Amino acid sequence: MDHENCRALLSSLSDFVDGILEDELCDEIERHMGECENCRIVVDTLRKTISLYRATSSTADLPDNVRERLYHRLDLTEFLDV
Repeated sequence: MDHENCRALLSSLSDFVDGILEDELCDEIERHMGECENCRIVVDTLRKTISLYRATSSTADLPDNVRERLYHRLDLTEFLDV
């Protein structure tokens, strides 16, 4: 296994999964995954994770007092809508 190819794949993984890579690089990654089971597993796992997140995520509203404490703790009070 050529670990340099694996490193190159991992450095472009997010853009590949998001579908924003150039066609030539996508083809190269897909060829690599055809030969490298470990990278194929990583990509499949990432895709499934993203899919599950999108299917189950919803915007949760924080109570105002919790939001204020959190923003204060993170020193983000300038972004509060109060």
